[in-house]
Amino acid sequence: MLLALRANPLQPCRVRWERGRVLKRSAKELEEPKAPPKYGRGTGVPNPIDVHVGGRVRMRRLLLGMNQETLANALGLTFQQVQKYEGGANRVSASRLSAMAEILGVPISYFFGDLRPDDAEISPEDRQWREQLQRPETIEFIRLYYAIPDAKIRRQFLDMAKTVAESFEAKV
Repeated sequence: MLLALRANPLQPCRVRWERGRVLKRSAKELEEPKAPPKYGRGTGVPNPIDVHVGGRVRMRRLLLGMNQETLANALGLTFQQVQKYEGGANRVSASRLSAMAEILGVPISYFFGDLRPDDAEISPEDRQWREQLQRPETIEFIRLYYAIPDAKIRRQFLDMAKTVAESFEAKV
């Protein structure tokens, strides 16, 4: 009588004979083939979480007026590596993310802020606003706005920008 021991007694175990020896097939061999991954290594499509984290690194770096080379030097990397992180092409390790957070002056949780689940739909209007807020000129504008030390002058500048925007809206 042949008994095959299984790690999980509820899982079927297939046994076959070969040249007088008993060969046990692993549970992995019995599983159905998995669908290829949508993104990740070998697909050419970066993981959306890596893209999100990279975008937050980029946004914070630009808000500080820092270029990629400065961040790379502080991390002991090349600027090309920072480019890959910011684009989501390369995944940022936990220790590197911690170093980035320290250099950029934010908590690690900052990089995951605004992260949506895979199945969450984003309206076209929301997507457009997000894209506009991530543009370099928008980030530079915000950085320069807050560089104005006088709150009263900042307010006047904001009022002027509103007036200009409203004049264009009236023409449409």
